[in-house]
Amino acid sequence: MRRSVAMDLLVTEGFQLGFIGAGNMAEAILRCVLNLGKVSPGAVWLSAPSHTRLTPLNTQLGVNVTNDNSEVLRRCHVVLLCVKPHIFPGVAAALQDRDDVTTQLFISVMAGLTLDYLTQALSTVAGSAGVVRCIPNTPCYVGEGACAYALGPNSTALAPTARSLLGLLGLAREVPEGQINAAAALLGSGPAYVYTVLEALADGAVKMGLPRELAGALAAQTVRGAATMAARTGKHPARLRDEVCSPGGTTIAGLHEIERGGVRASFMSAMEAATNRAAELMQANAAKEADDAKAKK
Repeated sequence: MRRSVAMDLLVTEGFQLGFIGAGNMAEAILRCVLNLGKVSPGAVWLSAPSHTRLTPLNTQLGVNVTNDNSEVLRRCHVVLLCVKPHIFPGVAAALQDRDDVTTQLFISVMAGLTLDYLTQALSTVAGSAGVVRCIPNTPCYVGEGACAYALGPNSTALAPTARSLLGLLGLAREVPEGQINAAAALLGSGPAYVYTVLEALADGAVKMGLPRELAGALAAQTVRGAATMAARTGKHPARLRDEVCSPGGTTIAGLHEIERGGVRASFMSAMEAATNRAAELMQANAAKEADDAKAKK
């Protein structure tokens, strides 16, 4: 295909989607895409070193599986890189200098690996392929994910493909790469913070007499409803909060206790800590790259 015009490979006849790595995030993305019916199981290939993860996915979902990463590159137009960041250099090195690669776009979900690094590492695998760096989150498992992504220098022509695929996961927004760490702290780590809130709300309800199952169900729906309200109305959260608070009522009394506990400050600190940690991982990877480059000289 010519790369001089924008292309959406998802609508191309015979499109094949690949995954290198078959961990939790790969499975979440895979199940979301298959549940929406945009890609058939027979058009998906997954690779991993062992069949521990591959066999259940093959049995349950009907996708193709292999222990050979190069087979994924030979068969698939778009490949998601879902391995642990420290494993990737070895994966890329083992795939170098192949002349049978079909892949036109790589999408990385690996934390801490920059577009510059990914582009260089993959240049000897598929030199003309585009590279996209993205941060998805696990709620994409149920089609309610959020994803921030940044396009590499060779990816402009395939931006429609990246948008189409990542948009299947839920909300997908393109951002400058400089904002990726903050996005990772929010949408990548954020579900863990929300689950903590859910647990606390349910535990409080149980303390006050509700059965555990009912407390959990009501807490989950309350958080879901509040999030949907914020997303659909576009109102500032503070305004929505004020609409719930009656003068002298129960909600404002509860909010006073939340403020007393410094909950909002704790969440803001968590965002700061997660963002800083993401930056540290990038710096550590850059230092390792520099050491590896010196060792080769």
